[in-house]
Amino acid sequence: MPRMLDVSDEVRAEIGDEEAARLLAGESAPGSYDCTSCRTPGDSEQERTSTVLFIGDETAVLAFAHATCLPSQVVQVTEEQLQGAVRSIGAVGGESPQQVQQPVPQPYQPEQQAQQPPNLVPEQAVLGVTSGLVLIQNELHPALVVEPTAPVARPGAFGSGDDFLPLLIEQGFMPMTELAAVPPVLHGWSVLLAAGQLHAVLQPNPNGGRPVAWWQAHQPLQVTDGWRAAANKHQQVLMFAAPVGSIGRQPREDLMRDALDKAAANGKLVSAALPLAGI
Repeated sequence: MPRMLDVSDEVRAEIGDEEAARLLAGESAPGSYDCTSCRTPGDSEQERTSTVLFIGDETAVLAFAHATCLPSQVVQVTEEQLQGAVRSIGAVGGESPQQVQQPVPQPYQPEQQAQQPPNLVPEQAVLGVTSGLVLIQNELHPALVVEPTAPVARPGAFGSGDDFLPLLIEQGFMPMTELAAVPPVLHGWSVLLAAGQLHAVLQPNPNGGRPVAWWQAHQPLQVTDGWRAAANKHQQVLMFAAPVGSIGRQPREDLMRDALDKAAANGKLVSAALPLAGI
C-alpha cells in the first residue's frame, strides 16, 4: 500500500530515485514506526511521515518521524553516534533503510560534555551543557544552559580576557537582563533532537552547505519526557549561555532558574530560541 511519506530532495539525492520510489510505494517503508523525534507511534499509512536520513562517516540509517515533528532531511552525525543507534536494536548499519530505536529516557540531571565548538573555545575550556525546563510567561519551555569551564579567548587573541559572550552576541545571541519573555529565534542555528535524545547544537556552515556542529555530545544526552514534549510542542529550544562561574551545575530546575535570573541581572547572560534541526 502506498505510504504518506515526505521524501525531500536532499534525502532523494542521497538514497537515489529508485529507493525513493520503493519507499513511496510501500515496498521498503514500514506501516507503523516509532517517531525518531518524539518517540511516540506513527503510521505512514494514516498520517504524513518524514524520512530522516542520518549519515555518519561510513554508515547511513534511514529513520521515520511524524511530519509535524520533523521535516524530511539529511542529518550529519558522528559514526560513533550512528553505530550506537544501530547497536541499540541489534542491527548492523548499511545502505538499506533502517529505523532508529529510542532508548528509555532517564530522570532530569545536569549533563556536562567536553566538546570544543569550532573556532570558539580554546583548548583549556570545555562546555558544560544542562538541559531543563524554564517557565516564561506561565509556559514551560525546553532550555539548554551552556557554561564553559574556563574563560574563552577570541581566536588568535592573547591575554586572560573572556570573550565568550561577545563572540555569541556577534553570532546573533541577545543579552538578557531578565527572563521575562522568550528570546527571538536565531535562524541558521538549530538543535538536533533525534531518537529521543539530544545530539548537538548546529550553527551555519561558514563555507555554505549543511550546518556544522557548534557543540556535539560525546554520547547522545538523555532528556526527560517533559523536556522532549515541550521541544516538539514549541518546535524550538531556548539556549542560554553565561561565562564561567555564572551558573554552576545545579541539581534542580528551580535552582537552575535562580542562577539564570542572577546571571541575567548581573549582565552575564545571552540567549536565543533555536529551531529543531532542519526547521
